[in-house]
Amino acid sequence: FIRNGEKCDTPAGIAHYLEHKMFDTKDGNALQVLSQNGAEPNAFTSNAMTGYYFDCTEHFEENLRILLSFVSVPYFTDESVEKERGIIGQEIRMVEDSPDWQVYERLLACLYRSSPARVPIAGTVESIAGITAETLYDCHHAFYCPSNMALCVVGNVDPHAVIALAEEVLPRERGEEIARCYGEEEDGAAAQHETVTQMEVALPQFLVGFKCETNEGDLLRQSLIGEMASDVLLGDSSPLYQRLYDEGLINSSFGGGFDQLPGVAVLCAGGESGQPQQVSDA
Repeated sequence: FIRNGEKCDTPAGIAHYLEHKMFDTKDGNALQVLSQNGAEPNAFTSNAMTGYYFDCTEHFEENLRILLSFVSVPYFTDESVEKERGIIGQEIRMVEDSPDWQVYERLLACLYRSSPARVPIAGTVESIAGITAETLYDCHHAFYCPSNMALCVVGNVDPHAVIALAEEVLPRERGEEIARCYGEEEDGAAAQHETVTQMEVALPQFLVGFKCETNEGDLLRQSLIGEMASDVLLGDSSPLYQRLYDEGLINSSFGGGFDQLPGVAVLCAGGESGQPQQVSDA
């Protein structure tokens, strides 16, 4: 990203690392506090965003206050960051052993030359070795500000009370605008046409991907069109699905989808098959 006219580069996996550490507070751990308060909290990091959320049937406003507070006020120590490194490293190794994750990550790496989407969300064991409390604070300062946040609440609540609470807890300063850098502009050609990884699986898993043009001005429309095209062309009622299934080339795991990220748009299809090359050729 670019801040104050200077390009800032952070270790791969820092957004995911930050998600792990944001629950730490000076008074303890926000996950435990929310759980003790009757909520079911969790978080996730994708290629496009990090989200923190909870479900509850009581103490909603108190739980929302806790959530908004800990995402706004980071608390990292060198010791806690170092301790988390081993936990995240183990998580990375688990993902590396997951055929589902591997086939998707390698598809993006085949299609794109410089997009950050090529890099695993959690980073690598080597990249997270460069993450410190200082880099986490810097990343939080850059991105965890009201101008870069969205709050979504669903349920029998008073919207005005929610807005008032958010205005009370969140920082008054909207934060500086951060320019994103998504790599060099991509053309329509894939960076690499095929990659094969040997893993111990009952049946080979495969993904075939098509690099689509991105339409940054109308993301919702493009996403809806992509999903509809995926259902029509690749769904279980499509002629292609029926033909491949009848020929014994695919099983019920076969499916398609359309993924859209900043600077990335991919229509893909895949699943399990004993003859993945024949499916691709079809």
